[in-house]
Amino acid sequence: MGESNPSLTRRDRAALLGVRPRTPNQLHEWLRLTLGVEAPRVALLPGSSAAFDYLCHAFFEERGDSPGDCVVWACRGGGKTFYGALATLLDLLFKPGIEVRILGGSAEQSQRMHEHLRRFFERPELSRLLEERVTQRRVRLRSGSVAEILAQSETSVRGCRPQVLRCDEVELFDPEVWRAAQLVARSKRCGPVGVRGRVEAFSTMHRAHGLMAEITGDRGSRRVFRWGVVDALERCAPERACGACALLPECAGRAKAARGHIAVEDALAMKRRSDDASWRSEMLCERPRRDDLVFPEFDRATHVFAHEWPVRSRVEPVERASVVGDGPLVEAGILPASGRGDEERFDGSLLWVCGMDFGFRAPTVVLFAAVDASGVVRVVEERVAREATLEKHIGAMLGSRWPRAAWVGVDPAGNQRSLQSGVSEVTALRRAGLTVRDRRFALEAGLRMVRARLAPASGSPTLFIHERCATLIESLERYHYCADRPDSDAPVKDGADHAVDALRYLVQNLDGVRGEWVGRYV
Repeated sequence: MGESNPSLTRRDRAALLGVRPRTPNQLHEWLRLTLGVEAPRVALLPGSSAAFDYLCHAFFEERGDSPGDCVVWACRGGGKTFYGALATLLDLLFKPGIEVRILGGSAEQSQRMHEHLRRFFERPELSRLLEERVTQRRVRLRSGSVAEILAQSETSVRGCRPQVLRCDEVELFDPEVWRAAQLVARSKRCGPVGVRGRVEAFSTMHRAHGLMAEITGDRGSRRVFRWGVVDALERCAPERACGACALLPECAGRAKAARGHIAVEDALAMKRRSDDASWRSEMLCERPRRDDLVFPEFDRATHVFAHEWPVRSRVEPVERASVVGDGPLVEAGILPASGRGDEERFDGSLLWVCGMDFGFRAPTVVLFAAVDASGVVRVVEERVAREATLEKHIGAMLGSRWPRAAWVGVDPAGNQRSLQSGVSEVTALRRAGLTVRDRRFALEAGLRMVRARLAPASGSPTLFIHERCATLIESLERYHYCADRPDSDAPVKDGADHAVDALRYLVQNLDGVRGEWVGRYV
């Protein structure tokens, strides 16, 4: 992806190798003159990053509030592996003694970044800096800088302490290897540069519930650089008419000023061969494929609201009346004794309900929702807690800022007696004065009821969620079937099921018709 500037002699290029760029402009010129690389400096699409932004982040060791860890989310063929190799080259040249490790989602993927690096060192002015011949796994310089490939295994990852770990095609990683990788990077003084220990991730995003979706969602601890095929296009010929071009919806003529490397003809051919979901996820980097999601109908723009609802009005302090079941909770210190306190008046036409999924090591999830006169459900708050007793959850429901729930929808399995107390969860809820609904439905039947509210066959959606319910929103986006078992209709239990189950129990106890058959054919 570029050749060194032919107007410079080998001696000139060798001299430039010893001149460390101090500013982004100097870095851009250094890359152009010594390597013939002109990394795009301006993103073509709103919300995208330029590839050069990543190189500056990696090279200049930005401090302050900027996180060191980063994610490069780019399209197929968008140059992410090449730019990772280029960042590694810059590290080796200008940060003497640095240790960089390359970890790919597969051995082949690791070799691709290493191959780019090996080709750089085939240049005579760079090869003289090598301490030894470049091997299949390692590049070592006389300055003590070294880059080496790691195997995709916990043992390989845990046994190293590099300053920079570059993880290529993260979407293919074993989750345990990725978790191990978060603990290995170490800061170090490398010549004049203080290098922060950091982990960099490179990948497309294939799945809404995959590893890339997880790490890009955590923007506070990682900086995300994203670009799609339009940002990586080469300059489009002036004589090519935009009006008849199949890329017009994405490009809108921007490629006339592009500086990327993907040929327009290649991009057109890829679009012709792709289905819309693959094109949008893997080439435009808009969103991951949703083929195996349980709720592809769920859309934040449609189903999530941010305004305060319902509107409440303050009334004079009143005496809080004791209700049936409060006594034991007051005695246990879970609820306060009756007394004067500020009260809020809610719309009296609303029906208040809860959905609850029992857990202990896995989280217990309680959803607080209101149903208006037209039947629209709005989930206004969630409670998600691990290793908390049922009594604490009951106290949270009875003492919440929302009106007392008319009923709580729960898993019918909650009727089983506890081996420790001899009392079931359902019985404990009822003893506390809560009305419990535990209608039994097949899993898929309950999911259909949720889908019917998210995207009814006619009319508008009738299920909305407040933005503060972050766990429920993320769970609806991630809850998925097993991609490797297309014949299975059982969603994967990988953590997203708990909040969704609480929602399912709420909806099926609100909308369900008794008597639905839930057995199976023999």
